[in-house]
Amino acid sequence: MTTQELVFSGVQPTGNLHLGNYLGAIVNFVKLQESHNCIYCVVDMHAITVWQDPADLTKATREVAAAFIAAGIDPREHIVFNQSQVSGHAELAWVFNCVARLGWLNRMTQFKEKAGKDRENASVGLYAYPNLMAADILVYRATHVPVGEDQKQHLELARDIAQKFNNDFSNEIRDNGFGAGQFFPQPEPLITGPATRVMSLRDGTKKMSKSDPSDYSRINLSDDADAIAQKIRKAKTDPEPLPGEEKGLESRPEADNLVGIYAALSGRSKADLLREFGGGQFSNFKANLVDLAVEKLGPVGAEMKRLTADPGYVDSVLIDGADRARVLADRTMNHVKDIVGFIRRR
Repeated sequence: MTTQELVFSGVQPTGNLHLGNYLGAIVNFVKLQESHNCIYCVVDMHAITVWQDPADLTKATREVAAAFIAAGIDPREHIVFNQSQVSGHAELAWVFNCVARLGWLNRMTQFKEKAGKDRENASVGLYAYPNLMAADILVYRATHVPVGEDQKQHLELARDIAQKFNNDFSNEIRDNGFGAGQFFPQPEPLITGPATRVMSLRDGTKKMSKSDPSDYSRINLSDDADAIAQKIRKAKTDPEPLPGEEKGLESRPEADNLVGIYAALSGRSKADLLREFGGGQFSNFKANLVDLAVEKLGPVGAEMKRLTADPGYVDSVLIDGADRARVLADRTMNHVKDIVGFIRRR
């Protein structure tokens, strides 16, 4: 494991973790353990930018932590914690609120999408969400962040904030012993592999989402083998056989989605799968996909169920992770306070 490269990533505890979360993020988190020091955070402070029932938030926070562990993240070798236990996230976010510019935040497309037409009724937290995300990453001076397409803009903002802080306080940074006036790194994106964008099982043009009213649109990580099998069998397809090559999927979103899911779960390419299943009917392909999905996801769901039945253990993991994260965050914040000019206890 390298000592120089540090990965940070977070998942919101908003309930109903599904296959899209698993293939788009958690599988890659597990792989990154082999090559990087990793900090994985349940970002409960981000979750409350829109209303959350407190009891549901507690339950969902434990569920995300359980999913991390069930999928193979080792909380002893790496850090797993929930954001609100480490005050450095909020402290640095306020500093960044004073560094970031309104014009930068006005360009954030996710706020426009989430706030909808009633922007005046959105919370200030939702608007300033990207500054907190920048603080999440930079309070650990993380060098790499796994990102999907929907988070690239926020990572670019984090880089802009880091650079502006370095520029604004360049003299003070040097005076505090950091070379060339560079305190915060420029975090790099780690672009993940295939099937990072898993689509609905009922509509291949829409992203798989917990908010879809149909439970058949997604495979939840908590689903048992029977539920997984039933949802795949009922997944929307079209009447044509599977094509023999990838370009044949271009105008067939549901077929493309199912082939992409199979590819990600199996570690094979779409082209390889189409050489095997091309020309055949969906029924045979789906039967094989059912077996694969149950084999891969069944143990994760069973372990999640076991872990969530023991909230004391899950909480102990989060508390231990927060204690270790706090050491790193406090070190950064002590430097930030000195650089900015805050008086602190020594």
